[in-house]
Amino acid sequence: MNALTRKILEEVLAATAEPVVVVRVDRPDWPVAHVNSAFESLGGDECRGKPFADVIEALGGREMALEVSETVRSGEETSHPIEAGGREYLLVLRPLEQGRKDAPRFYVGYWRGGSSPAAADSADVHHALLKAKRRIRDLSRDDAVTGLLNAGAFREVFEHDWAVAAREKSLLSLVTFSLDDFDAYVGVFGRHAADSCLRRVGQAIRRSLRRASDVVARPGGAVFVALSHGSEEANVREFAGSIATAVRELGLHHPRSTSGRFVTVSYDVTVADAAGEERDPGSFLDALLDRVTR
Repeated sequence: MNALTRKILEEVLAATAEPVVVVRVDRPDWPVAHVNSAFESLGGDECRGKPFADVIEALGGREMALEVSETVRSGEETSHPIEAGGREYLLVLRPLEQGRKDAPRFYVGYWRGGSSPAAADSADVHHALLKAKRRIRDLSRDDAVTGLLNAGAFREVFEHDWAVAAREKSLLSLVTFSLDDFDAYVGVFGRHAADSCLRRVGQAIRRSLRRASDVVARPGGAVFVALSHGSEEANVREFAGSIATAVRELGLHHPRSTSGRFVTVSYDVTVADAAGEERDPGSFLDALLDRVTR
């Protein structure tokens, strides 16, 4: 973005009554690139440079941050009702196109207040249409049992994050979780109870993620995989251990477990240097998942 374009953009946004935030999404953690004064009054503390998911979490809670993160990863336009600063808004998220493949990638978020009945009706219709589009998209991206990302959707996310990590020379952390003695659990309780168990374990992992921009998927069977722009392996192992504890503390009875009385998971940690890795992201992920599903 050249200086003239930036100056014009800043003047236009400054004159806009709606809170507006611009986020750069081709960098790890999606830092906030620009906000107008209306958003600063809504968001409180200075948020430029902060991870977008953290900003949303502070305004609307963790579940909202997770929903917004999934939207940004999908690369699509959508909207979410959100309450902030004692008012109800419709948060509209839209990707910004710059026409060049090598150009920085941005999302813009508008907080629309619907101050008049006509504006509120228009916002409701807009939200309903985008919600329907998002539901159609989710039907192809979600694992039918757990509601987490399925194998195909996770591969898309992984390849995107791999490209970002390679460009920024940052690390990717992957943790795979396998339910212990799960075939024996199915043998005792049946498939319906097994699906319920998978859902509860998947949600326990999702709730334990450190940042709203982290993601967890069920690529198949009794295996889950969590992805994060990572840190040192020791920290990732500590994080994985805390998730394993959270799963055990669900207290799901498992009479044929060789690890105790309750459902437990084993985990494996991989920290990838995308910039230095010789394999392409697809081959890397295939090898990782083959190792845990053998």
